[in-house]
Amino acid sequence: MTDSAASPRVLVRTEGALGRLTLNRPEAINALNAEMIEILIDTLAAWRDNTDVQIVLIDGAGERGMCAGGDVRALHGQIVAGHAEQTVEFFRAEYALNAMIAEYPKPVVAFADGITMGGGIGLAGHAAIRIVTERSQLAMPETRIGFTPDVGGTWLLGRAPGRFGEYFGLTGAAMNGADALYLGFADHFVPSENLEALREALAFRADPTGPSEIVLLFDETPEPSQLPASREWIDEAFAADTVSEIVDRLQALGSTEAAAAADLLAELAPTGLAVTLDAVREARASSGLRAALEGEYRRVLWFVNEHPDLVEGIRAQLVDKDRNPKWSPPTLAELTSDAGAPARDYVPQAPLF
Repeated sequence: MTDSAASPRVLVRTEGALGRLTLNRPEAINALNAEMIEILIDTLAAWRDNTDVQIVLIDGAGERGMCAGGDVRALHGQIVAGHAEQTVEFFRAEYALNAMIAEYPKPVVAFADGITMGGGIGLAGHAAIRIVTERSQLAMPETRIGFTPDVGGTWLLGRAPGRFGEYFGLTGAAMNGADALYLGFADHFVPSENLEALREALAFRADPTGPSEIVLLFDETPEPSQLPASREWIDEAFAADTVSEIVDRLQALGSTEAAAAADLLAELAPTGLAVTLDAVREARASSGLRAALEGEYRRVLWFVNEHPDLVEGIRAQLVDKDRNPKWSPPTLAELTSDAGAPARDYVPQAPLF
């Protein structure tokens, strides 16, 4: 294993007026671990009153992406070893970081270049200025491991047009840069070849003075998203009250796209889907990001402490890699009518905020 002292997991430096935080686990597409979260929190706290730092930039090392998510293999190991309290602390720290970025008194700019998923959305999605590129692939893919979107992802999903929040939350589908702009997950499209020039301008350019105005100098219009063409059938199907009804509507629509979505949902963890549907809708009606994070925290801790599907999903997808998870229950037909309620109503031992 690489010595983290010799190779810091987050590169922290200042460049002119810019404080730059670069996630530095390129071998894992910069997946977040507890050490990285601690560095990010401590540095942002130190820079809050540092007058030399006027703008903060978060980006990722390597060519594959900004951040593939949280280090769920490590979380799996903690849970199966009986150290779930470490997992709980990881999520508490991560959500505190998400809120810190959203509420930071200085502009935070995020380069969501390449793969930016799960925990990466928690960093980039709540920044003041969110940049995507032609290489961007954004997603909240938690249902693929029997889990539910978190890191404030439900807050973003709940504010997407129509029922795209339910669609992307349940299926875990990826969005490209143009899709992210359309869905409200990003603000500007900048070709990846221009990111270094943008960084230099943010660090050293005094005119125009504001980071938003500087970004506009590099902003380009991508090829339009294809999502609006799918909105009618997605809105029709994903407005249903339960996951089973969503699948029924998808099958009744008869289109190739709808049938593929129905087949995918039938393969995923029924409980995770029910919890996710409930979470996105609760977040849509919530008062703000912190309220959405609190709702996610209850649900995540329920999976950590009470339900086997998270551990089973990580095992099947990332540990044993047999791609043959044994969900509980195994089918949508076996879900109770309000299967999301136990997770929604779970009471954590310690509050999030």
